[in-house]
Amino acid sequence: MTESSELVELAVASLDDLKARDVTILDVSRLTSITDYMVIASGTSGRHVKSIADRLVERAKAAGYSPVGVEGAEGAEWVLVDLQDIVVHVMQPKIREFYNLEKLWNMGGDAPGSSAGAGA
Repeated sequence: MTESSELVELAVASLDDLKARDVTILDVSRLTSITDYMVIASGTSGRHVKSIADRLVERAKAAGYSPVGVEGAEGAEWVLVDLQDIVVHVMQPKIREFYNLEKLWNMGGDAPGSSAGAGA
């Protein structure tokens, strides 16, 4: 198992802990050199989004991974957690619908997405 896939598993487990909704994993390794995977999830409110992101950061640090950065925690409409090999986006549903990152990163059909099954 690669470090990237271990991080994806850690992220999905962390998102599942706090009942993140509609978790999607995108393999973008063939589309960008910035990261291997993007994980996208929804929270039900600003507080929920922030809590999900905070839990992810805690679990990543406990597992020995240092987040490169966390953006958007103040407003908590969209929090991005950069774990280098994976980037996790936790968004409120309206923001997620508006930006539609899944469609953006699947435009060429080169980045197969998959649902992780967390939340519903």
